[in-house]
Amino acid sequence: MAEKDRPGDDVPGDDEVFADAAAGDEPDDDALVTSGAGGTAVAERTKDESPKTKKSGRGPFGRIGGFFREVTSELRKVIWPTRKELLTYTGVVIVFVVIMTALVAGLDYGFGKAILWALG
Repeated sequence: MAEKDRPGDDVPGDDEVFADAAAGDEPDDDALVTSGAGGTAVAERTKDESPKTKKSGRGPFGRIGGFFREVTSELRKVIWPTRKELLTYTGVVIVFVVIMTALVAGLDYGFGKAILWALG
């Protein structure tokens, strides 16, 4: 399935990168440094080039705006159900809740009668 991106992939086209890495090709990433002992290569990211260390000096309102931009970006990646799927899922949940409510109500009624018979 390397040729075709799966639904829900967060990075389209990354399957080819992993396929190349499995075949023994070296990735062309400048942020990776290889080191190791005994002929083993270990990839590690240098601290100053890590994407998490980038800070923005935009202040609290800029960070709030950035948060909402990221939320919008993530919501665009969501695979939303079709109307038919949504109705099916809703029906399944309603039926499950009705069955569980009936089960709990039946057990409550039965245990209540048993307690009244035993103590009353």
